Amino acid sequence: MRAGHTFQVIVGMLAAMSTAELRPTSQATAVSRDRGDACPGSLRLHAADDGALARIRLPGGVLTVRQAEALGEAARLLGDGELHLTSRGNVQLRALRGGCGSELAALLDAAGLLPSPGHERVRNIVASPLSGLDGRGLCDVRPWLTALDAALCASEAARGLSGRFLFALDDGRGDVAGLGADVTVRATADGGALLTPGAVRVSGEDAPRAALVAAEAFLDTVAVSGTQAWRIAELALTEDDLTRTVHRRLADEDIGHRRAPTETTRADGPSPGVVGGAVSVHVPLGRLSARQWRELTDVADGELRLTPWRGVVLPVPGGTAEPLARLCAVGLVTDPASPWPRVGACIGTPGCARSHADVRADATRALGVADTVSLPLYWSGCERRCGHPQGERIDVIAVPGGGYRLSADPSHDSHLAAVRAAITP
Repeated sequence: MRAGHTFQVIVGMLAAMSTAELRPTSQATAVSRDRGDACPGSLRLHAADDGALARIRLPGGVLTVRQAEALGEAARLLGDGELHLTSRGNVQLRALRGGCGSELAALLDAAGLLPSPGHERVRNIVASPLSGLDGRGLCDVRPWLTALDAALCASEAARGLSGRFLFALDDGRGDVAGLGADVTVRATADGGALLTPGAVRVSGEDAPRAALVAAEAFLDTVAVSGTQAWRIAELALTEDDLTRTVHRRLADEDIGHRRAPTETTRADGPSPGVVGGAVSVHVPLGRLSARQWRELTDVADGELRLTPWRGVVLPVPGGTAEPLARLCAVGLVTDPASPWPRVGACIGTPGCARSHADVRADATRALGVADTVSLPLYWSGCERRCGHPQGERIDVIAVPGGGYRLSADPSHDSHLAAVRAAITP
């Protein structure tokens, strides 16, 4: 059967299917894990259908050019040559050949990407990618990022965090504060920071240490409860219970704090184009070819900042638009009107045995659908919805036997109807 015809059959089935509701991702449910955390890392590889997979944590998504070149070399020598961006600003290398673990570790260590082998899977930190570049933030979070990463790697207790536990450092603009991190530090106008969980105001100087204390308070709670929760949202605690625990730990560490109201935020990443002293590009479906990665490292002035929205911010002196033309020429998105930033997908087949469809190919063919609705779309190969971003969106979920199921919050039924209308042959 021809590929185009196959896709028409798929979307025809999709149009005829029901829109059974999924639990919104923003709702937390207490969970007790019955196994250890198997989240992949740089040293613990995951066996996928297309070969071994490594997930390299990059705090704040920040890479020096030298480190970026080392990742490109690792992908070329050991894998399929491509680099995959995650929804936390990290990088995955796929199709790695068997037995390459030691060689990969050596390459990463030589580039300074393994500062602490015992902590490599817990260095999950997102940070406002434009901080210090466009003048919009209340502070530059880079000192916080450096301090938190160092404190995390120096904490013996922090080794007990799961590979899914997430820190967010927001410069006050409210971008990464909306990503549903376990611990968020958000800059305030008076030079301090708002810490959640705990809803407390701390000094800017104490912010990184306070973030680590909040994470260690979570570990204390897990130990006392006897559960194996991996994230704060999985704890069977009320908000007040957790707040009291965090306040007590902050007091024990002699970190000054006071209660402060929390703020509701919406997670929005940088738009493609010239932004202040940087250029921003979006990577379609987070997949970077070797050529695209080389062009990014060639254009970058000292560093690259990978974003949780599967984009890349490159500081460029003067914010010139000239690099955008080079990046556009290799297939990266530089136009803010492009639908690509509003479309995401998991790896799908053939990379994942659980997937029921080649969701990336189908999402690419149906790209125009994103222009018909105001909500983003996320294509998943199965009900697990791996890599699903935070926030409201329309889920396009592959089902066994072929076809897809649409799902969104019931208040967005009109969006579902619009998607059906757009993709029905």
